[in-house]
Amino acid sequence: MLGVCYYPEQWDESRWATDARRMRELGIAYVRIGEFAWSRIEPARDQFNFGWLDRAMDVLHAAGLKIVLGTPTATPPKWLVDACPEILPYDEQGRVRGFGSRRHYTMSSKTWWYESARIVTAIAKRYGDHPGLVGWQTDNEYGCHDTTLSWGPEDLRAFRDWLRRRYQSCDQLNEAWGAVFWSMEVADFAQVSLPNLTVTEANPAHRMDFWRFHSEQVAAYDLMQCDIIRAQSPGRWITHNFMGFVSDFDHFAVADHLDLASWDSYPIGFVEKFPFSEAERNRWAETSHPDIAPWHHDLYRGVGRGRFWVMEQQPGPVNWAAWNPVPKPGMVRLWTWEAMAHGAEVVSYFRWRQAPFAQEQHHAGLNLPGVDKLSPGGLEAGQVATEIAQLGPLPAVQQAPVAIVFDYASYWATMVQPQGRDFRYEELAFRWYEALRRRGLDVDVVRPGAALDGYAAVIVPTMIHVTDAAQAALEAAQGVVLIGPRAGSRTRNFAVPHDLPPGPLHALTQNRVIEVASLRPGLSHTVGGAVQGNAIRWRDHAKSQAQVLARFDDGGPALTQHGRALHLLCWPDQALLGSVMDLVCQNAGLQTMALPEHIRLRRRGDLWFFTNYGPQAWTLPDGFDCLLGGPQMPPHSVTVAKATTEPKEV
Repeated sequence: MLGVCYYPEQWDESRWATDARRMRELGIAYVRIGEFAWSRIEPARDQFNFGWLDRAMDVLHAAGLKIVLGTPTATPPKWLVDACPEILPYDEQGRVRGFGSRRHYTMSSKTWWYESARIVTAIAKRYGDHPGLVGWQTDNEYGCHDTTLSWGPEDLRAFRDWLRRRYQSCDQLNEAWGAVFWSMEVADFAQVSLPNLTVTEANPAHRMDFWRFHSEQVAAYDLMQCDIIRAQSPGRWITHNFMGFVSDFDHFAVADHLDLASWDSYPIGFVEKFPFSEAERNRWAETSHPDIAPWHHDLYRGVGRGRFWVMEQQPGPVNWAAWNPVPKPGMVRLWTWEAMAHGAEVVSYFRWRQAPFAQEQHHAGLNLPGVDKLSPGGLEAGQVATEIAQLGPLPAVQQAPVAIVFDYASYWATMVQPQGRDFRYEELAFRWYEALRRRGLDVDVVRPGAALDGYAAVIVPTMIHVTDAAQAALEAAQGVVLIGPRAGSRTRNFAVPHDLPPGPLHALTQNRVIEVASLRPGLSHTVGGAVQGNAIRWRDHAKSQAQVLARFDDGGPALTQHGRALHLLCWPDQALLGSVMDLVCQNAGLQTMALPEHIRLRRRGDLWFFTNYGPQAWTLPDGFDCLLGGPQMPPHSVTVAKATTEPKEV
């Protein structure tokens, strides 16, 4: 089903009813409102102005729209900031990040928690049982604009409290952090400082704990809002709209107390955000890379325990990336169908009408600014609505044959101590996902420690610290397990394991890493044997008691196998990665379909969804009955089909 984001406070009330009617005529079923409206709801402390929101809710409900109401905590109003400046966040240079945009708060502030609980309680009491209300969104885009970490006085106070609870004594803190190094020992928790503004690198264990502390704060803050909402609005579900390529906190932990996950899909904007080469950015500038949105769909389906929405879908050019091209005709439709192919319950477009004022003037909506006329993206949304009605209910999403274990803590660890400037965990995981998708495989994204029953292959791009639960899950997995470089290279306290990496995974891999090398751009090591290609960026130098399937040019093990476990001891270039994934699929008994770089496939039940991101047409292999689109796929199109025979590899 389809939804849209709407801001009644930004438009004259006389047009609300027309907007609501036109939404329904277009095929919109859900509307999200309210997430930025604090200054209109409470223009001064305890002076609530609910009248306009009452009327807006009633108008939308009367039109047959189902309402998702956001808590407005992403935008503290000016009067609150002036009265309570301690709620403001600080950047890593110790400078206040002030009022004038959004997300200007730190979760470390007790005052901010009180004020958040106060406004959420007031809104939940007012609208908790409104007949048009079906669900809630907490806050908006945690972590966006680099706002997970804050470095101010309130953060220092809260961090010290967190450390006291965690370590109990300074002796234990000093031991955990290895603080004897460089005389960093403290005699009192009040002596702990923030891990910034140091002469050179701060203690990595200190920095890692600071990251854990902030991640736990996000989950706790969200739980506070959820508890209030559930008490005041029983029977309504709760979600949060996560962002793309924001890994500063553990999304799985936040979603543990949500009913479903949602995320904000801006496929073209994220081309500029991700560290693609300039050639790749130009290649995908007007369509997006074929795996950016799918990666996040699969991630948030996992985060949401099988349930997710796209709360904001890009409907045209946006305003916030370094460059913001117009999507190719057909792409808004393609992105919508692709989300549903991956299991999205609702795809909600941002926004109903383009705003002619403030920061997002260049951000397209389903309508042109100021007039009741659909934009190009709005016309494509209407086409999708018609096609949804024609195709009928979609089958349930089944477990994929392959799982990628995605570990947020490994992202933090490699940001804390990259060792090589271009070692970025998100990029490693994404490239391994891309290689699987290029082979026509469906992929689930799971958290460390999750049960891995039923997966033919389990992919672990890396896992810097291997918890007991993660170790047990990998050892219990019945499918082929592929483990990447740097796995098990740190303990919980960010130390090298006493028995060397991969630490707890030694029994699974039969390898011990003796030295590590980061490889600067242009430096590579050739890999030959059962797989072929080059090691780039990173190499583990290991001693192995396992079967060596491939070696580096100096004879060292590059890929080993022990039982069902494969261990790749480097960051692979595209050729090596493809060769390794082919071997994994062969060992796992997975049937693949080698796809061109611009074609992707996703199955949902007995339906096969093909998407064409490229400027070239493509023809489906024989053996399909097309329900939407045809076997000859023009550029930027979608085909939905059922297999009539076992498709042949292409």
